[in-house]
Amino acid sequence: MPQKTDAEVSFELKRKGHLSFNWQDLDKIDLPSGISTSMFRVGDPGDASSPTVFKAYYPPGCLVEAHTHECDYTEIILEGSQKVGAKWFHAGDVRIGLANRGYGPLLAGDEGATVLFFFKNGKWPAIKIGNNDGKTLRSDIITDHFEEKNRG
Repeated sequence: MPQKTDAEVSFELKRKGHLSFNWQDLDKIDLPSGISTSMFRVGDPGDASSPTVFKAYYPPGCLVEAHTHECDYTEIILEGSQKVGAKWFHAGDVRIGLANRGYGPLLAGDEGATVLFFFKNGKWPAIKIGNNDGKTLRSDIITDHFEEKNRG
């Protein structure tokens, strides 16, 4: 079953006051880099201040260029390992970052990495920094997917 539209989520939340689902109920979006991700908004998805939650799988050796985000965020490594800049992070490690502060590049370890992201609001799309070209970021694929879904 495909992920509900923002309007469907809003309607159900207003009617019942809560909504429950499994990660498997969410649309899985596969990026050219091999990253596979799903996401949802906390509370009403039409509210731009609603936090955004992603679960992403990075295949072994997946490299994502250094970048930033317009909002604060937290990352939790659920499985595997990921190198951020010069430091390796492993299952259970937590990173907290401030808006508009660059980090990376990201490199998934030999077993890949599954990461849970919490963004403070809807300003999560990755922003290229420095001489990077943005080819490994591809936030546009995710935003395009949900814009199309919600046009419905």
